[in-house]
Amino acid sequence: MKRLADLGDLKRALAEEAARVEKARREEHLQRMRAAQEADLFRRSIGPCTPLPDRNLSPPAAPRPAPVARQRERDEQAALAASLSDEIDIESLLESDSSLSYRRDGVGPEVPHRLRRGHWSIRAQIDLHGLRVDEAREALVQFLNEALKNEMRCVRVIHGKGLGSANREPVLKGKVLKWLVQRADVLAFTQARPNDGGAGALIVLLKGTGAKGSVLKGAERG
Repeated sequence: MKRLADLGDLKRALAEEAARVEKARREEHLQRMRAAQEADLFRRSIGPCTPLPDRNLSPPAAPRPAPVARQRERDEQAALAASLSDEIDIESLLESDSSLSYRRDGVGPEVPHRLRRGHWSIRAQIDLHGLRVDEAREALVQFLNEALKNEMRCVRVIHGKGLGSANREPVLKGKVLKWLVQRADVLAFTQARPNDGGAGALIVLLKGTGAKGSVLKGAERG
């Protein structure tokens, strides 16, 4: 009797499993029929169509950035550098002290002293060692233009002491003084302190937004 009961339970389990399989098969069949009907309805709605031929084309290129006139910028910088004369006399423009200080008209007399004491922090520097005169002039112009564009008020220009030149005279030093004086955006400069380069470097204050008025009133450090 127990074996008959077990066989009955097994038969019912097999029947239930078969019913579940059949139900799943019918549902899958109905889903395929619905999908086919929807696809047929879509094709009949849009009408006949022809697939586009595969021309093996590359994907559309990303938009290119606007062109920058690099050569024109270089030409303008070269022209500006060439316009800085080496022949002007600046003796009367320099302060009568040992630090070769200079300040443009309208800039307060205390500015070179503040500049030398580090009132404005140095934001960038250029080293002109080893450059020929024309190379140094163009490099200085480019450096100052970049400093102005990035709103750097105070920079250091290292021209060297001339110890490595043929006659051991600072050729670039005198040139740099003349070039800086001719720049309207140079408000003042002074020889660096010993720990900032001493006689081989200049600390230069550049004009910024409202810079001249700020200098007259005693600008904040930065």
